[in-house]
Amino acid sequence: MLMDPQKSIRRACTGYGVELIGISKSYKHVPVLTDLSCHLQPGECLALLGPNGAGKTTLFKLILGLTTADSGQILIDDTDPGSSSFIAKRRSIGFLPENVQLYDMLSGIEVLRYFARLKNVNVDECEHLLKRVELDHAKSRPVRTYSKGMRQRLGLAQALLGSPKLLVLDEPTTGLDPNLKKVFFNIVQKLKSEGVTILLSSHSLFEQQTVADRYAILHQGRFVALGSLDQLRERAKLPALIRLR
Repeated sequence: MLMDPQKSIRRACTGYGVELIGISKSYKHVPVLTDLSCHLQPGECLALLGPNGAGKTTLFKLILGLTTADSGQILIDDTDPGSSSFIAKRRSIGFLPENVQLYDMLSGIEVLRYFARLKNVNVDECEHLLKRVELDHAKSRPVRTYSKGMRQRLGLAQALLGSPKLLVLDEPTTGLDPNLKKVFFNIVQKLKSEGVTILLSSHSLFEQQTVADRYAILHQGRFVALGSLDQLRERAKLPALIRLR
């Protein structure tokens, strides 16, 4: 049984609310998602946890309007992602895919300016965003010379273009060392404090503790648990550990 599926964090903010109502999706008659329901308030951070094949990426595609559900309804700021009226709202959504595909022959700043033009965002943002993800020192280098972690940070900068109201991050810490993970989560925490709604996926619950308000555990296309860390700990009957130094 899910715990408090409608209970969430309320903040005075301008982020988009997200509502899933009985969402199901199949590919070639193989169920991928089954009867998912959840409500994110504007400014809330939800960590989506689950193994490979659980359906996390498919759920993100539905939220972004890249595919449609077989049944149920998704509302982003009270708008269906599959509707024509959602096109304008899409500019206020930032997305970081699990596997970032970038143009290797371009420099970091050129890649970011390219995405800024696609999103109709002022290119003057690009310098600031590269500094924010600690890539300003490599902005003139070709992307082909970037490490995996640098590419991931450039992808994050792309997702932050246009001051998004909803940020969707698919395995965002892939390829980042512990120090860069800390930088990343500091950025996410700051965005959340500014009222941005954040949905991120991960295999690890522990990495998300500093930013997530609630956790949704997805297994074989179903939410098997949904709630705060304290609620999940209570359900699992985990003991409380106190360390004194």
